[in-house]
Amino acid sequence: MRRRTAPIALALSLSLTGAAWAGETACWFENGAVVAPAVIGDMAGDYVIDLSAPRTLLHETKAQMAGIVEPELTLPVEVAGLKAPAVSVAVADLDARGAGFVTPIAGVIGMDVLAGHSIEIDFSACKVRIDRPWRVTRQAVLPVEVVDGLPTVIASVSDGPRVLHGAFAIDTASKAMVRLASRDAAVAGKLDPNARHKAPARLRALSLGGVLAENVPATLAEELPEGVTGTLGVGLWAHHRLHLAADARTLSVAP
Repeated sequence: MRRRTAPIALALSLSLTGAAWAGETACWFENGAVVAPAVIGDMAGDYVIDLSAPRTLLHETKAQMAGIVEPELTLPVEVAGLKAPAVSVAVADLDARGAGFVTPIAGVIGMDVLAGHSIEIDFSACKVRIDRPWRVTRQAVLPVEVVDGLPTVIASVSDGPRVLHGAFAIDTASKAMVRLASRDAAVAGKLDPNARHKAPARLRALSLGGVLAENVPATLAEELPEGVTGTLGVGLWAHHRLHLAADARTLSVAP
């Protein structure tokens, strides 16, 4: 169930680190996305936490309500106790990404804010923790490579006769287990483009870290940089805890 906070109380709790201690905030799932309270400038709201987004985005509707007309501006960003004093924030039309949300999303917190910090997403309790101790008894550790600012892990997908192997971004803002770059037509050609909160098609298999998943929900991704084959979304991660190391060299996955 979603947890709602009035905007004034939200801004106050973030500035004083009230309801949750510094380094942690409650989150919720909506349309396959991890959403948490955050503030860009003085604009508090519900922001998507997306490890597969290279940049932080402010919804143009939110910007217009604040009298902002510039397409890009430098603002402080606060989320889960992390305070980034000067972030180049792009103003973007996020209507497509926000379709189906109970309340409009205010923007997207991306890797330009989160890079250099350890990031934990606890899907069971729905908590986002930044620079907090990582304590688990069992885990799988996957090597990470940063491609164009995005942390990626190596995975393979197959539609049956063909296999696609490459770097997949860690996607915390999409319902599908897999989103494939539309340029990789050999396998992606069977998929239809769709919104991130839907997963209308299936792939035969996904292999990650020696584990095989079959009949995998999948869709296309239009915006991925060269060198990134696709993304692995919340449909894959939802029953786990994720921990991206501060040096972005490892992704730990705990049950």
